[in-house]
Amino acid sequence: MRATLTKDFRFEAAHTLPTLPEEHKCRQMHGHSFKVEISIEGTVDEKIGWVYDHKLISNAMQPLLDLLDHGYLNDIEGLESPTIERLAGWFWKKLSPQLPGLSEIVIFETPTARCSFKGEF
Repeated sequence: MRATLTKDFRFEAAHTLPTLPEEHKCRQMHGHSFKVEISIEGTVDEKIGWVYDHKLISNAMQPLLDLLDHGYLNDIEGLESPTIERLAGWFWKKLSPQLPGLSEIVIFETPTARCSFKGEF
């Protein structure tokens, strides 16, 4: 049996998008209440009954959340122009070596705007 396990995380952060045209409002500093969904896909271990331990996902995410939460994303290496697309790729690069079976990262910057990333650069 195969299944996908998803765990949600939240953080608050500010950013600017300096590559946008000068008149675009998102070029100005603003913030979001980000939601990040980390999905692991795999075969359910018949003995234990799960695909993956949620705690391992939390352990991998915590240092990243500590770095991002209530910060200015543009100051973080690799996020100099932190669109949600680039943020999803940044998370993927940081998490994929630690989370076997990582299958998707979804980042919401508002309740109605999100990016889904499946590891293809």
